[in-house]
Amino acid sequence: MTTPRLTDRQALIRNRARTRDEALFLHDAAIEETEARLAMVKRTFTAPLIVGPQAERWAAALGLQARCIADDEVLDVVEGAHDLVIHAMALHWASDPVGQIIQSRRALRPDGLFLATLFGGQTLHELRAALAAAETEITAGLSPRVAPMAEIRDLGGLLQRAGLALPVADCDRLTVTYATPLHLMRELRAMGEGNALDHRLRRPTRRAVLTRAAEIYTERFALPDGRVPATFEIVHLSGWAPDASQPQPLRPGSATHRLADALGAAETPLKD
Repeated sequence: MTTPRLTDRQALIRNRARTRDEALFLHDAAIEETEARLAMVKRTFTAPLIVGPQAERWAAALGLQARCIADDEVLDVVEGAHDLVIHAMALHWASDPVGQIIQSRRALRPDGLFLATLFGGQTLHELRAALAAAETEITAGLSPRVAPMAEIRDLGGLLQRAGLALPVADCDRLTVTYATPLHLMRELRAMGEGNALDHRLRRPTRRAVLTRAAEIYTERFALPDGRVPATFEIVHLSGWAPDASQPQPLRPGSATHRLADALGAAETPLKD
C-alpha cells in the first residue's frame, strides 16, 4: 500500500526559493533554544549533521562545522557517520516523518544525539479556522490550505517508533502580532512556508475567500489595539541512538526500597 503523499516537493522547493532573510525569525528562535539544549549536554560533537532548508544558517549560528543537507525524502547520509543530527524546521513538511527520523537515527553512531525542531499542531490555528470558515461560506467547499501539523503527544511517539532511546518531546509557543491577516499571509510566503500540500487547490484562491477570511480572522481574534495574533508552536524532539552505556529501565517488581521510605511519608494501606 502506497503512503499518501502530504507534500508536493517541487512546490515546496519553489516556495523556499522565495524565502527572505528578515522573515526567518522563527528559525532564529529555534536555533537559540537548540543552542541552549546542546549546552546542557556535556559533550563535544565532532561530526554533526544538519538537515533542512536553512541548514547552513543553523550551522553558522550554532558554531558547528557540520555537514548540511536538504530534507529530501531519501536523506543523503552514510550509516553511522555522525555523533549529532539536527533536523531543523523541516519535519512538518515530511510525507513520512517516521522515515525521516529513522534515516537520521541510522546516520548516528551509537549514543549519538538526535534533535529536531518543527511546527506543532497549534501553529496557525487562527488562520486555519478563518480560512475554513470563509471557504465554506463562499464556495460551500473546503480545500487543504495549512499543513496538518502533528500534536506533541504524537510526535513523542514517533521517536520511539524510530528506535531512539530516552525520547523527549516538549514545545515553545510563540505569539506574533500583525497589522492585518493579509500581512501574516505575506510573511508566511516570505518564510518559505506557503501552501505546498500535494492535494491543495491548483488554481488561485478567489479574492472573495481571502477577503472574507481576513474579516473572520479579525472578528474572532483581533486584540484591543486592532492587531491580530498568530500562534506558532515550535516542538523540540530529542533522542539518542541506542547504546549499552545508556541508563536502562529496571524490571518491574525489582525495587529493593519502598517509595514511602524514600519520601519519608507514612504508608496507608488501601481498603479492599
